[in-house]
Amino acid sequence: MIRTPRRRREEPLDHAELARLLPAPGDPELSSDRLNGLEEHLMTEIRNRTSDTSPGTASDTSPGASTGAPPAGAHAGDRAPRPARRPGRRPVLVGAAAALVLAAAGVAGLAGGSGGSGGPGGSGGSESSGRAVAPPAGAVPAPVVQVVRGSTAGLAGAVADISGAAARAELPEPGPGQFLYVRSEVSWLVSWEGADGKNRSYVDKIHPREVWMSPDGDKGWLMEPYKEAIDRDGITLDDPEGGDRTLNSPSYDYLRTLPTDPGPLLKKIYDETGGMGNGPDQQAFSTIGDLLREQVVPPKLAAGLYRAAARIPGVVLVDDSVDAAGRHGVAIARTDEADGARTEWIFDRETYTYLGERTVQTRDAEGIEAGTVRGRTAVTDRAVVDAVKQRPAGLGDAPPSA
Repeated sequence: MIRTPRRRREEPLDHAELARLLPAPGDPELSSDRLNGLEEHLMTEIRNRTSDTSPGTASDTSPGASTGAPPAGAHAGDRAPRPARRPGRRPVLVGAAAALVLAAAGVAGLAGGSGGSGGPGGSGGSESSGRAVAPPAGAVPAPVVQVVRGSTAGLAGAVADISGAAARAELPEPGPGQFLYVRSEVSWLVSWEGADGKNRSYVDKIHPREVWMSPDGDKGWLMEPYKEAIDRDGITLDDPEGGDRTLNSPSYDYLRTLPTDPGPLLKKIYDETGGMGNGPDQQAFSTIGDLLREQVVPPKLAAGLYRAAARIPGVVLVDDSVDAAGRHGVAIARTDEADGARTEWIFDRETYTYLGERTVQTRDAEGIEAGTVRGRTAVTDRAVVDAVKQRPAGLGDAPPSA
């Protein structure tokens, strides 16, 4: 019998040879919608498991007690090591960081626990299996809509109108020491497994979210009081390390340096995001959407982004979509073939201004029924202000109600 010597395992590997033989690993970057869903699932699991712990333990690991200092230095994956740079990703990264803090503090180890009743806020309960009898506090059943088929017919004309309106937009130019302000209404999918073991599609109640960012991206503030992981007064988005800006960690100053011609602009997007997400086309579309969702984009660049998006394979025009504020409009959309989620950028039918975004499930997948609205946003204000937590005239200084 020939035996492999035990010392064989201790010999150094020829890493250069392995690198030559094996394919290069891909970047496991998920779409922003998928990341939001995973964050909500993790937070839901923590809430469900917390209801199984003793009162003493639960009080020590409540969200309010665990968040402590703002998790500004937290990161998720190699692509975005400093979450303070990207408003479009921040709700995911900040929430995930807070969830990890909760888990580290001892929230039942997410491994099930003994029986108990009552959940956060005294609502709901759990069975010995650890599954929640009631959905997460504040969650409501996800809307289900008829999936309207998209088409390339009319896409070119709609994009011409949308890009023309964007180029003519009169947006304030931030000065030294000022901040860009964006207010939105948002709602995202909450994954919940009922007592029978079946998934249910719930979403957050539509709630306000406000972001302040300095033009260089080094300073900022986030207020989303509805979120358990975020203090009611908000959390800092300061990025003391600074560094180079990219499409995945942009600032207003960086956006002003990008080409506005759709050809070179789209090439840059493909080049910088290669190997990320669920394929190059979907990642390019997601990257443009992230830039539009929670930024003040220079008018000529916004026009170029819309024209560039129209060149991405799979992009279609949807005749009717609805944002989180209930406003109807036409939409530029693309379906992620990996999970069947279609992201729709919604524009006013008359003015062609950007209203918000909606994500709809186009087929049954991952326990989510076709037609389920997985996420909705509505941009209600973009402005330039003199300080963080300062709102434009007319909005007042009181924190918005959740």
